[in-house]
Amino acid sequence: MKTGKNTALRRSFLRFVLLGLVSLFLLVVLPAATGTALDSSLDTKLPVWVTQVKGVIDPALASYLTDTMDKAAQAGAAALVIQIDTPGGLDSSMRDIIQAEISCPIPIVMYVYPQGARAASAGLYILISSDVAAMAPQTNVGAATPVALGEEMDETMKAKATNDAAAYIRSLASTHGRNADWAEKAVREAASLPAEEALKQGVIEFLAADLNSLLEQMDGYVTTPKGLTLHTAGAPIKEVSMGWIQRFLHAIANPDVAYILMTIGILGIIMELSSPGIGVAGVAGVIALLLSFYAFQVLPVNLVGVALVVLAMILFIAELKVQSHGILGVGGAASLIAGGLLLFNSSEPYLRVSWVALVGVAVVVVAFFFIVIQAVARVLRRRPAVGSETLQGAIGVTISSLGPEGQIRVQGEVWKARTKGNYIPKGQRVRVVEVYGLTAIVEPLEQSAAQNKEEPWIQAQ
Repeated sequence: MKTGKNTALRRSFLRFVLLGLVSLFLLVVLPAATGTALDSSLDTKLPVWVTQVKGVIDPALASYLTDTMDKAAQAGAAALVIQIDTPGGLDSSMRDIIQAEISCPIPIVMYVYPQGARAASAGLYILISSDVAAMAPQTNVGAATPVALGEEMDETMKAKATNDAAAYIRSLASTHGRNADWAEKAVREAASLPAEEALKQGVIEFLAADLNSLLEQMDGYVTTPKGLTLHTAGAPIKEVSMGWIQRFLHAIANPDVAYILMTIGILGIIMELSSPGIGVAGVAGVIALLLSFYAFQVLPVNLVGVALVVLAMILFIAELKVQSHGILGVGGAASLIAGGLLLFNSSEPYLRVSWVALVGVAVVVVAFFFIVIQAVARVLRRRPAVGSETLQGAIGVTISSLGPEGQIRVQGEVWKARTKGNYIPKGQRVRVVEVYGLTAIVEPLEQSAAQNKEEPWIQAQ
């Protein structure tokens, strides 16, 4: 009987595996083969790769763009169109992207898109160094004056940084046949241009409302200085995007996200230390802190801001231990907001914590403090649930006469007892008033009736 049952189970399992393999073939292998056949028969033109990037220029974004350029070149793409919308970013990441643009054997097209987008600060350098520069209507470009990250620069250092940036962008613009005078003005005077003016002044080559229009306009254009001729009209489009890991790293390299992660990390560790358990809060806190540290590597962190955030958490813990009726808690909330304001040292708004994040974190932390931490405090202040300490005030029954020593039953246990008086007969209810070692000091319940009314915390048998 058992053997037949096992055989039936094995057959069911084999049918399940076979069904899974057939489903995998139909969902993965067959569509891939069909897609390959269709691609080869539909069009012989080389595809144009298209990707879209948005946000601060950081190491994650730079890594993605350089990898995409390499892959597009290896695949023999007709061009790589990068739709960009950025307020700027880190100089090191910007230079990595520019070096990849210059060395890439296929045309790299930087397209400020969609309408309302911008290529400011580091974005201007990347646009100027591309093989083809294009913008959508109602977009803007410029404001490329270098900004100090971290410690403030004196006038000499500012002049050095500005001269270096001006020389760099002028060289890029001249090499690519663009308006070098205006590019230098964008650095020295933080000049900016709308798309139409950028086209008139020779900063960009094309003004296109959408991708199809841009591909039509670019067809036959010869790039400078590579001398590559674009064949983009009617070319098939292959859209590519960031992987989830790169997208995640790009998302957390944001001042608001870094501030929130650091706060979550510290709160998780406080929760774990205040109420030790299976470690979920502590593990989550450590992970959040490590992720915030990654963001701090690419952001202009101010140690004073970090110290204020840590001070806020110390004040919260002190409120838990001292119980100052909210004074330390309010001080902690104020310190947390001040720490967020000073956490990143930059004049650029996109490299500072926003007021929305500051207020949101402050509200959440205060709620956490007054709800969760207060609950933990009540647990810590609760009388012990086990041990001899729980006997004081408990009601028991004598199981032998006490004259003055004997035994009582209290809380389901038998204890050695001694009366404060001379004699208590067997079977009488008594109240434990003290505990010395393993001996309970008791008195008749009738003598403590008045005390029982005044002390409602007495535990009944």
